[in-house]
Amino acid sequence: MEIAYRDDAAPGVEAAIELYRASTLGERRPVDRPDIFRGMLDNANITITAWDGERLVGIARTLTDFTYVAYLADLAVHADYQRQGIGKRLVAETRQRLGRECMVVLLAAPQANDYYAGLGFEHNPRAWVLKPGQPA
Repeated sequence: MEIAYRDDAAPGVEAAIELYRASTLGERRPVDRPDIFRGMLDNANITITAWDGERLVGIARTLTDFTYVAYLADLAVHADYQRQGIGKRLVAETRQRLGRECMVVLLAAPQANDYYAGLGFEHNPRAWVLKPGQPA
């Protein structure tokens, strides 16, 4: 199996939702709201996708200023393709498109919390979230 990594292939909403559901990330993303999902895909600064032929098997979706910080909003790999280095390669492909001094930050999904240390990420316990509807 040869996986192709692309930054020029915009996956369809249905294919992306199917991928998120087939990874554990679908539990924490609006997979029942294609309208929101479309905005997520359309408005990311960097989207790297992994393909097995015509099948979308991985995605890294990033919001960034390209020089100081990049927020890796989503890293999803289809459960059938996990533990093959696809997630690691998606992160590497993302970093290649950022400035040399640009840091990458993320909020880990509970099942993936221990995964990121193996990629060189440092744990940072100071993340905060303001959810929709909560006053600032």
